[in-house]
Amino acid sequence: MRNRAVLWVGFVVVHVIVATLGFVLPNEPMGDVYRVYEPWSTAAWEGRGVVGITEHWVYPQLALLPMLIAHGPGVLLGDYTVGWAVMVTAVDAVAFAVLLGRGHSRGRVIAAGFWLIAIVCLGPVGMYRIDGVTVPIAILALLWLVGRPWLASLLLAAATWMKVWPAALLAAALVALRRRSAVVGGAVLVSAAVLASVLVAGGPEHALGFVSGQTGRGLQVEAPISGVFLWGALLGVDGFWVYYDQELLTFQVTGTQVDVVIGAMTPILALAAVGIAALGAVKARRGARFVQLFPVMALSLVTALIVFNKVGSPQFQTWLFPVIVLGLAIDRRRWWMPALVVLAAAALTQLVYPVLYMGILSPEPLAVTVLTVRNLLLVALLVWMVVRLARVPVPPRLLDPVP
Repeated sequence: MRNRAVLWVGFVVVHVIVATLGFVLPNEPMGDVYRVYEPWSTAAWEGRGVVGITEHWVYPQLALLPMLIAHGPGVLLGDYTVGWAVMVTAVDAVAFAVLLGRGHSRGRVIAAGFWLIAIVCLGPVGMYRIDGVTVPIAILALLWLVGRPWLASLLLAAATWMKVWPAALLAAALVALRRRSAVVGGAVLVSAAVLASVLVAGGPEHALGFVSGQTGRGLQVEAPISGVFLWGALLGVDGFWVYYDQELLTFQVTGTQVDVVIGAMTPILALAAVGIAALGAVKARRGARFVQLFPVMALSLVTALIVFNKVGSPQFQTWLFPVIVLGLAIDRRRWWMPALVVLAAAALTQLVYPVLYMGILSPEPLAVTVLTVRNLLLVALLVWMVVRLARVPVPPRLLDPVP
């Protein structure tokens, strides 16, 4: 009970501090909330068009739901951004309560402590982005995946229709969990409901706009693959520089053969995901246990989504949190080292954005070096998890009896 009380006090302190840092740190880490989330949701409330329905949108359609909900506490508190922070804190509290339970499980206590430290390490960008809503939903889903697979699948599918990354967790569950029909069924139900709603609302041509919007974009400055071009800009190589994309509202890099790299990244990401899924499927077919297979496969897939992505937004680090939480809850001895790597990557990410971000946009040695180290950590984590996936133990095959 004492551990439980201490962690709940820590939960409140952490969320107050991180929420406040959003207004204190440079480069407006909470800027997306009032610059884009509030206008999008306000327009929808006022009947001036609904993103994802009346126009193409960078996010799946359910991403608008938390943006609309945040107006409730926003009106009560007189500020939409503060309302967003309160909403994210409330969703986190639900997941935290389920994770911690009565505080009797040492693994869950450690996992809860990790999550709080991770929130602090990454800082306000983890709270003031739509990813901040999907992470607690994903944590709930992973905790319920074995005992309540239908509910877990519904939650993961709903989170996927807010931000695509939880699809990696669904894929891992489909491979590693024996009750695959529940995983498929929940995902199909949510997807059918969303697509039917879009159809009824008159926006079928925009239903998958978030997919086409991603395939045509360039290399965001923080993405691991962008490091080559960022170093070129830092060293003054002709044709290499950082620029602002007015349409996507993000900073990107360019340089020699950049179009070739842009075109190659999506197929490479797809091949990496298929390869990891295939390796996991072989292990599952040979009888690997869920508790050993799923966390490693899930983290491999999620890390691949970050490493091979053309986008490298700082909030992507939150995607790593749910699997580490699950890993620590069920086998803390095997997962404390990956947890430390994720915490280090999160802390370096906050150092890059928002603290040193101007040194990325106008490349400076310190900022670019810190970002490079962060990206190398992610690559190392991916390689490590794929190796661990390849080494997941399987029961020995029974030999055919000698006639």
